[in-house]
Amino acid sequence: MPELPEVEVVREGLARHVVGASVLAVEVLHPRPVRRDPRGPAGFAAALTGRRIDAARRRGKYLWLPLDNGDALLGHLGMSGQMLVQPPSSPDERHLRVRISLAGAAEGRELRFVDQRMFGGLVVSQGGAMLPPEIAHIARDPLDPEFDDEEFLARVRRRRSAIKRQLLDQTLISGVGNIYADEALWRSGLHGERRGDQLTRRQVAELLGHARDVMNAALGQGGTSFDALYVNVNGESGYFDRALNAYGREDQPCGRCGTAIRRVAFMNRSSFFCPSCQPAPRRPRAAVGGRTSSGASPD
Repeated sequence: MPELPEVEVVREGLARHVVGASVLAVEVLHPRPVRRDPRGPAGFAAALTGRRIDAARRRGKYLWLPLDNGDALLGHLGMSGQMLVQPPSSPDERHLRVRISLAGAAEGRELRFVDQRMFGGLVVSQGGAMLPPEIAHIARDPLDPEFDDEEFLARVRRRRSAIKRQLLDQTLISGVGNIYADEALWRSGLHGERRGDQLTRRQVAELLGHARDVMNAALGQGGTSFDALYVNVNGESGYFDRALNAYGREDQPCGRCGTAIRRVAFMNRSSFFCPSCQPAPRRPRAAVGGRTSSGASPD
């Protein structure tokens, strides 16, 4: 699934190519991508037609295009969604789902939503120009100037849940997905199963810094592309996958110590880590008579 750097690359492309354009016509070629719009396909199209696109914004993994009437076109790429800017003469993509014809600043261009697996989608958010209410629960991301570092550190250290689960909690910190969580944890030397309440303030602060660094580095290379499903608005792939240290590198040597990177199942996906640089947390010994075998009371 595209994460913050990939979505930000798409947002930047939309800002360059469609801001200032007006929607000339909308064609919904498959109803599933607009399933969350209560107006239905026809109402979705009517709500966009004639409107001007005033900006391109992002919160975590969500994109939205504020419209001149205060509404917004809100989008999520899901597993395989693409937002492409194409000339009308360009052949239709195999999985083209929504075609938006543009006039004005983008005369002779189409904004196309392409989605093979159709887990992503579009919706016209009423009154959502500043922040769509549908994503008001999503936290700011670590590249947002208004992200509150101190609040993040405090919340992580109050929780008993594993630190990787916290990194993937979009209500705590948005935009971080499986790839960049594994990379930030590798850079920090932390195992993803370490509990938040057992980390020091310094460890959490360093982890947050590494998350920022790895995502900024990915942005500089156009994001991470493992196949043709992630591309920017011009259909170009990113190259950050060539710089990954942990994710997708099972059995390859760790860049720090040479130990083979391991992969384990995690929340219906995979976690990649170095067993030497990122030692797993110690498991408490079996309790005996309400106390651990070491004589300490269990948590």
